[in-house]
Amino acid sequence: MTQSTPPRHAVVIGGGLAGLLAAAVLAEYATVTIVDADGASDGPRPRRGLPQARHAHVLWSGGARAIEAILPGIGAQWTAAGAIRRGLPTDLVVMTARGWLPRCGEKQFGVSCSRDLLDSVVRNRVTALPGVTTLRRSRVRSLEGTADRITGVRVDTPDEEGRFVAADLVVDAGGRGSRALSRLAAVGVSGIRRSEVDSGLVCATRLFEAPEGAHELGFPIVSVQADPRVPVPGRTATIVPIENGLWQATLSGTRGGRPTDDPDAFLPFARAARHPIVGDLLAGREPLSDVVVTQDTANRRIHFEQADLPDGFFAVGDCVATFNPLYGHGMTVAARGLLAVRALLRAGGLARPGFGNAAQRALARQVATAWELATSQDIRYPGATGPRPGPGAVLLDAYVGRLMTGATTQEPLTAAFLEVITLTGPPTRRLRPEVFRRVLRASPRGALKAPPLTAAERTVAGLDGSDGSGGARGTGGADGRGGTRGRGLGADPDPAGRSR
Repeated sequence: MTQSTPPRHAVVIGGGLAGLLAAAVLAEYATVTIVDADGASDGPRPRRGLPQARHAHVLWSGGARAIEAILPGIGAQWTAAGAIRRGLPTDLVVMTARGWLPRCGEKQFGVSCSRDLLDSVVRNRVTALPGVTTLRRSRVRSLEGTADRITGVRVDTPDEEGRFVAADLVVDAGGRGSRALSRLAAVGVSGIRRSEVDSGLVCATRLFEAPEGAHELGFPIVSVQADPRVPVPGRTATIVPIENGLWQATLSGTRGGRPTDDPDAFLPFARAARHPIVGDLLAGREPLSDVVVTQDTANRRIHFEQADLPDGFFAVGDCVATFNPLYGHGMTVAARGLLAVRALLRAGGLARPGFGNAAQRALARQVATAWELATSQDIRYPGATGPRPGPGAVLLDAYVGRLMTGATTQEPLTAAFLEVITLTGPPTRRLRPEVFRRVLRASPRGALKAPPLTAAERTVAGLDGSDGSGGARGTGGADGRGGTRGRGLGADPDPAGRSR
């Protein structure tokens, strides 16, 4: 422990991913107690406080690198447990709002698996750290202290109600259901501003048996996204191959076009997206679960960073901001934010005056980019509620739209676009001169007209003898990776996904 005189103790409220990563960061400087409402777990399993875990998840490279920095070697542990590393866009067949991305050489990557597997590997790693203990099946009743200083928490455990746990720092990582605002109000801190943009999105997910040979082939993630420029409900359809030879298929729709839990409506909804490829791929596949539906998907943000928080407190994760799950940014924002908190700790230690407020501001900077990306799109859908973007946000959104268009035909812009959506690097990188010049000249001319599945992938999926309901046959180019040859996208990728 770096800071051992005097001994320090931190309490983390919540045993989800954000809480676990917070505990790992703080364990360098203090003993840590995690207060977890769930019970013990020997492996991947659902958490009651994380209903969105049933839906498709991909951890983008921006988040995976941040978690690797906090927990070195975690990537290899995920892979050993069954997670799949995906080169982007090499292992991705995606129709963005502006068209199909080409499958050129790897620019970023993602980790695909069930959320339960992802979290369980992190949980096993963090709870085994020296100085980290967990109060399971326990709930925080209140913060203790004043508006100037938090001194601990009152916890109801299976053995004791109202137990006082002293702490030099309390971190609220209680997720969407956090009671941070009411707990702060009870010690005299109130009036914290909230923001919300809600497209009315509903997600529906079902597990399917993957085709024989799909896992060995490394079948890609397949996704058809909505186009918010068109004034109709936004429908998306996605297949994420995960562990144990399963396909996790998630559908979503905004107000006026939402999926339901009706199993007979699942494939027709998938085919009604902007391209029917996901429905075609699922046709004839054996469903292995019921349809699970989640309705609470609004973008919500609590501006803790604008408040005068008590010393000894900050909040992180979904407690601070939740995003439309389609963008896959929640885990990455939490991880990158906690890396920023670790930098503060290394610069000044846990005893630094005003540490909680400084940590909250550092976290807010990571939230801002993801918030801007999600809300600028979601507010466009019919019936969406929330504040309209200002002139500056409108201009930036237009720029990102042109970047997305260019990403369909120019490999350097494909790389820049993936840098944006994976939250890799600072947002200013999308405005660097070499990218800016290409964005100004961006054009959809020469873009792919159909999903760039390879001949082998179509065969495994049973799409032989068809064009994948969109003319995919013949669009893959001689390399079968999405027609990079002859489209201004540079050299063809080799089988490992590297540009030659």
